[in-house]
Amino acid sequence: MRSKFIKEGAARAPHRSLLKACGVKDKDIDKPFIAVVNSFTEIVPGHIHLRRLADAVKEGIREAGGLPFEFNTIAVCDGLAMGHNGMRYSLPSRDVISASIEIMIHAHAFDGMVLMPACDEIVPGHLMAAGELNIPTIVLTGGPMLPGSYKGKKIDLIDVFEAVGKAAKGEITDEELKEIENCACPGAGTCAGMFSANTLACGTEALGMSLPGCGTCHAMDPAKDVIAKNTGKRIVEMVFENLTARQIMTRKAFENWIRISLAVAGSTNDVLEILSVSRRCGIEIPLDLFHELSEKTPHICNMRPGGIYSLKDLDEAGGVPGVLSRLAPLLNLDSITVTGKTVSENIKSASVLNQDVIRPIENPVHDKGGLAILYGNLAPEGAVVKRAAVNKDMLRFEGRARVFDSEEEAYDSIIGGKIKPGDVVVIRYEGPRGGPGMREMLAPTAAIWGMGLSNSVALITDGRFSGGTRGPCIGHISPEAADGGPIALVKEGDIITIDIPNRKIDINVAPAEIAKRKQNWTPNYKEVSGYLLHYRNGALSGDKGASIGK
Repeated sequence: MRSKFIKEGAARAPHRSLLKACGVKDKDIDKPFIAVVNSFTEIVPGHIHLRRLADAVKEGIREAGGLPFEFNTIAVCDGLAMGHNGMRYSLPSRDVISASIEIMIHAHAFDGMVLMPACDEIVPGHLMAAGELNIPTIVLTGGPMLPGSYKGKKIDLIDVFEAVGKAAKGEITDEELKEIENCACPGAGTCAGMFSANTLACGTEALGMSLPGCGTCHAMDPAKDVIAKNTGKRIVEMVFENLTARQIMTRKAFENWIRISLAVAGSTNDVLEILSVSRRCGIEIPLDLFHELSEKTPHICNMRPGGIYSLKDLDEAGGVPGVLSRLAPLLNLDSITVTGKTVSENIKSASVLNQDVIRPIENPVHDKGGLAILYGNLAPEGAVVKRAAVNKDMLRFEGRARVFDSEEEAYDSIIGGKIKPGDVVVIRYEGPRGGPGMREMLAPTAAIWGMGLSNSVALITDGRFSGGTRGPCIGHISPEAADGGPIALVKEGDIITIDIPNRKIDINVAPAEIAKRKQNWTPNYKEVSGYLLHYRNGALSGDKGASIGK
């Protein structure tokens, strides 16, 4: 065990003395030392209940003969960071989280760790650390929030963002907006649809890094406490088995993760996260793999925001095991999971209790998966769209460019009624380095929807989108504007053609004119300092995951 470096032999008497100051007894010294890595914070709804779950995890560790030590990581709430400078820090926080875990584990020679993330960038930050450290590791994701209820209809946070646009248009009153605000988020947990956090929780389970049922089990469900305790017990067994993270997080396991993301039409952020986590495992996944698998993976769960079902519906229908059982003919069933069993063994007894929520692959919502990778003279190195959330009439679209060099400028124009049918909103200099930080664009995309323009206006950006985004919104355009990518050369009024079925996104400008514009282009870097400067100097491009390169 790794912990021998701080507890065995006469030379480690000072170390044992310090451990005893923390309450460790002689009888416990020889037990496996297990880190409980908790991202609890009082300002993130997805994390406010994690103290309770950490207690259950530690109880399980002790019962199994291990010794738990809890420490914390930071956690950014994307919803609270949305629409202002704070969002620049969300994606970059992955690297801080990963590094902080790496530092704590190496410095204190832990034998294994339970990772306890919940929200958007915290989950991949934890998984990046798991790949880097390659010690016995199991993940307990915090669980979804229950949906709210407004006038007899289930609602969630995205309804609030879209209600802002409706209020600006005069479709609802300020009083109605307040009512929606008050009931959309009823308590602890990650936002209730298949947005980024829940896409990641389902993906983590499909990857094999959390116990079956964990991904969709709700934050306040008593069953979550049982899963937490069993997670604590299982990590001790994994230490004795020497079952490490990279034995589970293989190329085949990442393919399973991609498959489930496609089947549930998950967040486009999953592309960034899978690319970044896999790289920490020493695995290079090409961007085109997402499209290759999407062409062969049906979309079988019609989840919010593009569909109608919440995570509660999915959990009651059979959860991730139910989805995996449907996808079994397409999966790498021999992949090992944290249970010590294969995916095939884990889903042997899985059942689907609602055929509408988890459809058979022969009767899908769409024949192909939820994501598409686009290329063209506007995105030579790729761009990402959630095609399952695009109205069929908007899968092919041609419109005039309305160009903005920041999210704020675009949002003000949308809410101000300056964007008209037939426009393509271009938001640039919001990429990993140009932002810096690759902000999510939920405020402008939700405003387009709320203003009733989702079937007549498209949006493209070198930034990224919330998992709650729906409509013809294309992100991660690479190369980004700050690197001189073609999106930097778009002018007001240029005609842009989007053809999602044929994976194309082009600007209808002659190559000679593009070359001329390129000659006159100069970089437009924002003045930043501190961590954002560090991130900008090291960030990879969007098509490579946008984490700090190794």
